[in-house]
Amino acid sequence: MALPKVGAKAPAFTLRNQAGEKVRLSSFAGEKNVVVYFYPKAMTPGCTVQACGLRDSKKELEDVDAVVFGISPDPVSRLEKFIEKQELNFDLLSDEDHAIAEKYGVWGLKKFMGREFMGILRTTFIVGKDGKIKHVFDKVKTKTHHDDVLAVLKDLAD
Repeated sequence: MALPKVGAKAPAFTLRNQAGEKVRLSSFAGEKNVVVYFYPKAMTPGCTVQACGLRDSKKELEDVDAVVFGISPDPVSRLEKFIEKQELNFDLLSDEDHAIAEKYGVWGLKKFMGREFMGILRTTFIVGKDGKIKHVFDKVKTKTHHDDVLAVLKDLAD
């Protein structure tokens, strides 16, 4: 499935967070910009760098009316451990059957050390207050991800 296009309505989702509570994308319509980032696996080096960058940017993200959700196929229990270990200050959402990843076009063929397998293609979507996709990052650099996201959000605010 292809990535949703900029300007299209963001695919709806309701997923459980690290505490087992249901989180709905639609709950933020009209109130917040939403950073929806898909990452392969909690507690791995690249995913930790990416998550900690966003954690450390909380104030700047709040200044541009943005809330962050990280989505992975990890079970709720692993998300809880990741949050505790890295002291993350945003919700991680469990998409164990990768249904939402498929809706967003980020479940696909990956290659690692000569092996091919299906998994999350690291991708970030900025969803505006109107529920429409404002920007898609399909080439994510984990070390600068938070800065890249903030730059786009600041442009949208102007």
